[in-house]
Amino acid sequence: MSIGLIALIDDVTALAKVAAASLDDVVGQAAKAGTKAAGVVIDDAAVTPRYVTGFAAERELPIVGKIALGSFKNKLLYLLPIALVLSYFAPWAITPLLLLGGLYLCYEGAEKVYEALFPHKAHAHEETIGEAVSAKTREDRKVTSAIKTDFILSAEIMAITLSDLGTGGFWTQVIVLAIVGIGVTVVVYGSVAIIVKADDVGVAMASSQSGSIFGSLSRRIGRGLVIGMPIFLKVLTVVGTAAMIWVGGGIIVHGLEGYGLPWIGHTIEHLAEVAAHAMPALPGTVHWIVSATGAGIVGLVIGAALIPVIGYIVAPAWKRITALFP
Repeated sequence: MSIGLIALIDDVTALAKVAAASLDDVVGQAAKAGTKAAGVVIDDAAVTPRYVTGFAAERELPIVGKIALGSFKNKLLYLLPIALVLSYFAPWAITPLLLLGGLYLCYEGAEKVYEALFPHKAHAHEETIGEAVSAKTREDRKVTSAIKTDFILSAEIMAITLSDLGTGGFWTQVIVLAIVGIGVTVVVYGSVAIIVKADDVGVAMASSQSGSIFGSLSRRIGRGLVIGMPIFLKVLTVVGTAAMIWVGGGIIVHGLEGYGLPWIGHTIEHLAEVAAHAMPALPGTVHWIVSATGAGIVGLVIGAALIPVIGYIVAPAWKRITALFP
C-alpha cells in the first residue's frame, strides 16, 4: 500500500510539473506575442479617448464600459474563433481581410483630417453618407463607430499574436489568444477610463480643505490636472487620428508585399535605415518615426482617395440596399 501510494504521489507530482511547464510555456508565449503587438495596443489606447470627448462627465465611464464590452466580444466571440478557423482552413484569406481593415482605418482617419481642415464641407459630406446628425443618437453612433474601429485594431492584434505562435497546438493557440485578448482589453480600456476621469479626480483634489502640506500639494496637483487634461485629451485626439492612419497604412504596406508590390515597404524601410544611421544616438527611435511617417503618408493618400468613393459610390449604393430591407 505504501509503495503504491508513493508511486501515485510521484505520478501526480510528475503531472503537476508537466502542467506547470505547459502553463509557463503558454504564459511565456502570450507575453511574447503581446509584446510584439504592443504597437497596435498603443494605437488602440490613443484612438479610443476621442470617442468619449464632448460628452457629459457622467456619461464618460458608461461609454468606455460599452466600448470595452464590445472589445471583449470582438476579440473572444468573433475574432478568436475566426482566427483559428482561418489559420487551419483558409490562411490565404487573412491578408485580404486585414487589407480591408486597413482601408477602413485609412478612410476613418483621413475623414477626421478632412473634418478638421474643412469643417463645413465635412458636415455636408457626413449628411451625404448618412452619418449621425441627431443629438439623441450621437452616443450610440459613437460607441458603434468605436467598436468598429476596435474590431480592426483587435484583428491586427490577434493576427500578430497568431502569427507568432508558429506550430503551437490548438488549445495552446486558444489559451494564448484569449490571454492576449483579455489582457490587451483590460490594459487599453483601463487606461482610457483613467485618462477620461483624470480631470474629475483633479477637481476633487483641488477642492481639498486640508491645511497640511499634503493638502496643499493635493490642491496643486488637482489644479494641474484640471488645466492640463483638456489639452492632453486634444493632443490624444490628434494622436488617435494619426494612429488610425499610420496603422491602416502599415497594414496595407505589409499586405501589398504579399501581392507582388514590395517596393513601397522596401522604400520606407530603406529611408528608415538611412535616417537611423544618420542619427546613431537614437537609431531605434528615428527608425520608428520614419517608418510610421511613411506608413502614415500611404494611409493618408489612400484614405483621402476613399472619401469621394465612399461618399458618392459606396454610401448611396448601401442606402439603396438597406432601403430594400427596412
